[in-house]
Amino acid sequence: MNTTLKLKIGLLVSLILFSIIVLVPSFYPSTPDWWKKYLAPTGLKLGLDLQGGMHLVLRVDLEKALENSLDLAASDLKEGLAEKGITAVRMDSGDPHKVVFTLPNTGAVDTVRKIIEEDFPNLDVQVAAEEGSFPRITLQLKKDEVEFIRKNAVAQSLEIIRNRIDQFGVAEPVIIRQGENEIVVQLPGVKDPKRAMGLIGQTAQLEFKLVADDAGVDLPRLIDEVKQAGLWKEGESRKKLNLALQGRIPPDTEVYFQRIVDPQTGRERKVPILLKSQVLMTGEMVKNAQVRIGGSFNEPYVSLDLTGRGGKIFANITEKNVGKRLAIVLDGVVRSAPVIREKILGGSAQISGDFTHEEATDLAIVLRVGALPAPVEIIQNLTVGASLGHDSINKGLMSGLFGALMVLTFMVIYYRLSGVIADFALTLNILFLFVGLAMLGATLTLPGIAGIILSIGMAVDANVLIFERMREEWELGKSVKSGIDGGFNKAFWSIVDSQVTTLITALALFLFGTGPIKGFAVTLSLGIIFNLFAVLFCTRLIYDVLYATRRLKKLSFMRFIKKPDFDFMRVKKIAFVLSAILVIMGLFSFVEILRGQANLGVDFAGGSLLQYKAEKPFQLDEVRAAFKKHGFTNIDLQQVTGENRLIIKIKKSEDTVGHLGDQITQILTTEEGDKTFVLESQSEIGSSISTVLRNKAIEAIAISLVGVLLYLAIRFDFSFGLAAAAATFHDVLVVLGICWLMDKEITLLLVTALLTLAGYSLNDSVVVFDRIRENMAKLQGTDFGTIINRSINEVLGRTIVTSLTTVLVLASLFFFGGSAIHDFAFALLTGVIVGTYSSIFIASPLLTIKSREH
Repeated sequence: MNTTLKLKIGLLVSLILFSIIVLVPSFYPSTPDWWKKYLAPTGLKLGLDLQGGMHLVLRVDLEKALENSLDLAASDLKEGLAEKGITAVRMDSGDPHKVVFTLPNTGAVDTVRKIIEEDFPNLDVQVAAEEGSFPRITLQLKKDEVEFIRKNAVAQSLEIIRNRIDQFGVAEPVIIRQGENEIVVQLPGVKDPKRAMGLIGQTAQLEFKLVADDAGVDLPRLIDEVKQAGLWKEGESRKKLNLALQGRIPPDTEVYFQRIVDPQTGRERKVPILLKSQVLMTGEMVKNAQVRIGGSFNEPYVSLDLTGRGGKIFANITEKNVGKRLAIVLDGVVRSAPVIREKILGGSAQISGDFTHEEATDLAIVLRVGALPAPVEIIQNLTVGASLGHDSINKGLMSGLFGALMVLTFMVIYYRLSGVIADFALTLNILFLFVGLAMLGATLTLPGIAGIILSIGMAVDANVLIFERMREEWELGKSVKSGIDGGFNKAFWSIVDSQVTTLITALALFLFGTGPIKGFAVTLSLGIIFNLFAVLFCTRLIYDVLYATRRLKKLSFMRFIKKPDFDFMRVKKIAFVLSAILVIMGLFSFVEILRGQANLGVDFAGGSLLQYKAEKPFQLDEVRAAFKKHGFTNIDLQQVTGENRLIIKIKKSEDTVGHLGDQITQILTTEEGDKTFVLESQSEIGSSISTVLRNKAIEAIAISLVGVLLYLAIRFDFSFGLAAAAATFHDVLVVLGICWLMDKEITLLLVTALLTLAGYSLNDSVVVFDRIRENMAKLQGTDFGTIINRSINEVLGRTIVTSLTTVLVLASLFFFGGSAIHDFAFALLTGVIVGTYSSIFIASPLLTIKSREH
């Protein structure tokens, strides 16, 4: 055995040992920190669909941030004018970005200008002083200030949310900015999703104001009057109510609502309360907040420690207002309004108000961390229960292992010793793939498993290409060693071309796709890279070692078809007509999907997807009747046979999510309480993000096809690139049409299946094209149709074996993978059949059209 061979063996053994060392922390959590630090700090991470948790997309309301900033400045200005004896009355401007005040006389204008110039450099002011009317001033934020707020509001919100979550205690959260005004929050393994959402979304703007008890105003009567006049109705903004009541309530007062909880029933109600407009103190003066137990009923309350300045201001407020009520306002709602009994020193205060312990804890967290600069809206919410995640892992893992075991067994039976070598290379490929995911800190998701499946198919295909070339070499009478050398040499470019075209697709999907599609692209890219190494280096090394140690004797393979000689060109017209019909159906289904007329999942339509598991069997008709009774008539129910699972889909085209999960759970608990329904997963997506997901998926597919077209045009000829792109386009449309015809739900997971199919189809077409190109050089002067026929026949054995092994894995996923990936596996199974058909009957015959033109 020569030195080069020994060095190669040493390299391979070192890589295997390194891979095992890297992966140990992922399966053995007690590994020392120094072990993990330099190799794979985060280990192999499972996605939320596999381990449970929450995935939220939040949108920061930048317009509201601007509005809040202007409102705050306007309130401060009004208070400053009041101190100088000038009463400014706020009018409805009709534009949220402008505030209009009327002044008592023209003499006040100069004072206003001076105050704004000195204390409010961020405001632009316009004065309208006409004869016979009160002067009006219009305030708006300067352009520089608007830009600053837009630039910083999201970053500030992100840091505040990160700090809240850190104190909430979620292990390894992911909090990142996305686009101009969105924040993505992933909370793996979170136990109480509802509480987490409340904590994240709470703005937490804290204000202290005096209650205007001395105003002598009958608020309920006044509110009824403006309701009857149609000036305001329940559910509309408090600002609109105050504008409607202007002139009926004392100046410098505002109507708020106090949250009161009935201790007996736990029912909430909101009672109107009149507060003075002046903000005496804000949450910025809170240094610390803790939960305490006390009061007459030993209830939880929030104890506040104030800053030095805050303590002095609070002492001054309480000294001046003994006997009056001080309202504590959180996010525009009065949480408590206790009477000030005496001057309070020591820099501490408290908020009580019928809190549960969890509510008090969360309130303390948000007050410690600070207020968000603007409200955040949840536009996507994916929640997966830990039990469902565990179930997905078990079923996905077992079905995947069973499918892989069938492939490994088949390879050994069909290719014997070479099959054992291929299985070893396939195992190495998967090992290196997991190491790559662990070292990159990437996350393994259900779409990622799809990428692994395609990688397995391509790894098998690469080995089959080599083995079938070996068979051809031995049939020419060459020795075992010469046959092996010839097999690797002649299959090399077919393998490289087929893998690189798929890699181009994966890169386009990674660059232009969204979350789930990116997960698929990462695993597929790693799978292709390690596959080239495993097949071209590791497999070849094993043959070289066997030959060097004189253990390589005669190799023999099985064969499905001996020397096939089918005339595929004879049926090309029939194939073209059949494909044209299927493509037209696919195009029609694509148009219907764009129009929203198909069975769109909530990923693309917007709405809610809820999955429950019942402890006892249930009748779907009874559940449907229960929902109808509570007004849910347009609700899609699906029962998972044999699993006591209920899938509920409510499609609503709303910009933000509707939080329907609580209502649905309440109905099931009330009407079907004996079945004990438990919410396993919840997906709520606003229409704004569903549109983005759809457009990104289409964009990613289109760009990947352009990339492949360019590569094949360079490597082969432009006609080959067009034919491969057309065949891939054909396969995606046909499978989409079949799924639409069978009323399969169009989800992101199904889109991932179509992307997987695109990669498989390309791989298949390129292998045939490589053989056509080779035969064109060998058989110059021969009819092009004859060359194509011969080429397809020569690779037919490889096509059958590759398709069969891929079908084995997918059939295992389809039958044993569970409801979560049933439609996904169906689309892939259909795709493999369509892809195999198209590479033989569509892609290659399309080349004859170009040939005829010349």
